[in-house]
Amino acid sequence: MSSQERIQFRREVQPIFQDPFAAFNPFYQVDHVLTTPLARFGLAASAKDATHRIHEALELVGLRPAETLGRFPHQLSGGQRQRIMVARALLCKPKLIIADEPVSMVAASLRATILAGLQTLNRTLGISILYITHDLTTAYQVCDNMMVMYAGSVVEVGSADKIIRNPQHPYTQLLISSIPDVDRSHRWENEPVGELRHAGRQVTGCKFAPRCRWAEESCWQAMPPLYQPEPDRAVACVLHRQSGVLEQQDMARVL
Repeated sequence: MSSQERIQFRREVQPIFQDPFAAFNPFYQVDHVLTTPLARFGLAASAKDATHRIHEALELVGLRPAETLGRFPHQLSGGQRQRIMVARALLCKPKLIIADEPVSMVAASLRATILAGLQTLNRTLGISILYITHDLTTAYQVCDNMMVMYAGSVVEVGSADKIIRNPQHPYTQLLISSIPDVDRSHRWENEPVGELRHAGRQVTGCKFAPRCRWAEESCWQAMPPLYQPEPDRAVACVLHRQSGVLEQQDMARVL
């Protein structure tokens, strides 16, 4: 990319980091993270315009400018800080927000508020959200489509609703079964956790093979391709080899 293209990329692709406590420089008031992108990317015509844009962004994420601006990070809660980071991303007029575990360190009472705010950005402003998480319950609520990964490899791709309700890859099935049930008579700690069956054997194929009860010899030798048992789902597992293979260039049809 050219210098101008890099600047454009940095404006259009904005991150929201996991830790709202480490994302701020404690030396500065929180205003600093809001005024800096406007100045860096030349997004405000004047100081008055910058103030208006900042107030608008804060109100969009449910914060009152008068109660937020002029404070230092330690004077705000984790939920307030995380919403400021969402507002900061909004100021850049992004096309894509990469949200890396954005609510894992936020009080449970505020998680729904922040996630609902991200959904609003997606639906009303057309901003794409890449939501990275270990929490399948929030992923199910937030995402239209899902990509499940194990040890850096994609094992299942498709509609979030189908993957959660009817997982097809053994690892995805294990993930779903590990979610605690609200029924206290169901002792979830006794559920299988994917026992390591062949700890000493070298794996050059599917990384889940040492924990998979259905692993075949071919699984150890080569990573299965993404088979497509349904139009909106693909699974990297030999259990679905009767289906056609999803080519990389066709991934967008599933996602």
